Amino acid sequence: MARKPASPKAESAAAKPAAPKPDPRRAVINALFRLAANRSWDEIELPDIAREAGLSLAEMRGLFPSKLAILGGLGRIADDAVLAGNSDDLMEESYKERVFDLVMRRLDALAPYKPGLRAVMPALRRDPLALAALGRNAVNSWRYMLASAGIPTEDSLGAVRVRGAVLLMSRVAETWLDDDEPELSRTMAKLDRELKSAGRIMARVEDVHRLTAPLRGLARALCGGRRESRRERMRSEEGDGYATAI
Repeated sequence: MARKPASPKAESAAAKPAAPKPDPRRAVINALFRLAANRSWDEIELPDIAREAGLSLAEMRGLFPSKLAILGGLGRIADDAVLAGNSDDLMEESYKERVFDLVMRRLDALAPYKPGLRAVMPALRRDPLALAALGRNAVNSWRYMLASAGIPTEDSLGAVRVRGAVLLMSRVAETWLDDDEPELSRTMAKLDRELKSAGRIMARVEDVHRLTAPLRGLARALCGGRRESRRERMRSEEGDGYATAI
């Protein structure tokens, strides 16, 4: 039996690519911030978020262990947005210009969530444990942010740069949350002031680090000598078997 030719509508449907499945993690994060824009943080329950995201509670549990973890997921969205960009054109610029660009790109990524963040932040500032957890996430985020712009994070002053960037972002974000001007002029002015202050502090830190380098070398030598002395005493007390055991 001859097969009937497919109708133009069927051919069009077959040729049309399937729509990508929505990211359930992003759906949960978006749901939390939609609720946060209209409700108190303490009133938002996990079933409320799951229902708003169109997921079961069990499905949401597989994505996030807590409400605070969902909040931390927003940081990952911002990370991905900044890291997806290209900072190659800034590599010849100063560290100040590179950090300025990173902060503004991060704020652009957070802009859709601004109403919810504005409502949530006062509640979080009253919760030291929540702030500590988010602070750890911020340190991890900014380690990658700075690295993406060619700013060292793993040398002897890397931790200082990372934590300084976290503090700078926190101060600028406070202004950004209340800045409703389209050009974000208040935010950029605040960022410029904070970067100048951070530059002066970092210059002093680098001077101290350079001047104390001989003392740190001497301390390492002395500590190494004491460790070697203890090791030799233990070898003499325990015999050759000690050396074999380690």
